[in-house]
Amino acid sequence: MKQFDKSTKLDGVSYDVRGPVLEEAERMIEVGVKILKLNTGNPAAFDFHAPDEIIRDLILNARNSEGYSDAKGIFSARKAIEQECQLKGFHNVTINDIYTGNGVSELITMSMQGLLDKGDEVLVPMPDYPLWTASVSLAGGTPVHYICDEQAEWYPDMEDIKKKITSRTKGIVIINPNNPTGALYPREILESFVDLAREHQLILFADEIYDRLVMDGLTHIPVASIAPDVFVITFNGLSKSHRVAGFRSGWMVLSGDKSKGAGYIEGLNMLASMRLCSNVLSQQIIQTALGGYQSVDKLLLPGGRIYEQREFIYQAINDIPGLSAVKPKAAFYIFPKIDVDKFNIVNDEQFVLDFLHKYKILLVHGGGFNWQAPDHFRIVYLPRIEELKQTTDSLADFLYDYQQK
Repeated sequence: MKQFDKSTKLDGVSYDVRGPVLEEAERMIEVGVKILKLNTGNPAAFDFHAPDEIIRDLILNARNSEGYSDAKGIFSARKAIEQECQLKGFHNVTINDIYTGNGVSELITMSMQGLLDKGDEVLVPMPDYPLWTASVSLAGGTPVHYICDEQAEWYPDMEDIKKKITSRTKGIVIINPNNPTGALYPREILESFVDLAREHQLILFADEIYDRLVMDGLTHIPVASIAPDVFVITFNGLSKSHRVAGFRSGWMVLSGDKSKGAGYIEGLNMLASMRLCSNVLSQQIIQTALGGYQSVDKLLLPGGRIYEQREFIYQAINDIPGLSAVKPKAAFYIFPKIDVDKFNIVNDEQFVLDFLHKYKILLVHGGGFNWQAPDHFRIVYLPRIEELKQTTDSLADFLYDYQQK
């Protein structure tokens, strides 16, 4: 009988966040086990709700959203994005440089599919949001991981990046604020990226989906604002900041010097047209979301839920013998380090699987973010402090006598 196997295009694709640990969690849920899922940054799952005006927009615009839109998106959404880019200081952006998408994830895949041929390389941070690595591979390219240094606030190691640029390198991915570490990059780091892109004629791919989730009075600097003569593609959306992950409302913006990218842009236009358009109803909320009151701001100040949960998880993790963590400055993730010698850990995936079985709490191992050693895992700190305390108390109990066999 004929067998149907997965496409060979997927052979080199790693997307470990959907690996055996998640499959085991889903199996446990199917048989009635209650799992605390700290594996996905899904605000709505933890009682973070969309602003009322966004829900009203969806309802009021339902009848106006029955047909296809322009392949790049409706005018009002792209105009609002263009105006935001102007306020942020992006260079050389018009409405025709803006593409809406079914979330940033679709656009990441599109951006790689339109650019890469077999043998082309893209520099991707390690650790990374794993879709970047997977999308480079799926497009036929080779992801080359550059190190982010935990000892230096998880900032990218620029010397490591320089050593990994070759004649085959097409671009560099910058995830800022970073997932999974919560790092926020200072201007000098971003200027170094721009200098490298200028010197080697590379495209900068700036994943800035968490740019509105910055704490401690710090400011996010869009790399496009300091790169007038470099081709930059910036990705952003509403899933996190406006708590509408399920609406799939994202966009990408082409800025800077696009003079050598005509063929690539033609490919992006082709890919945008092939999917007809992104979800029109979700596009309708963009203008209101960007122009209205930013309710997320109060969540990031002392007394706000995200801020206070960050404070709690950071202190609680560092109080557990054998764990340590750099304090995240943005987003809602923390990426603790495990003392592998103390616990004899050689397999981080086994570590989170053992923890899942014993305490019914789902985490993601560091390897799921293409981290090189079995010594990290990620916690989503969106749950209320009571549930976070349950998690850290369970981790402390689990690690008291844990030894990996």
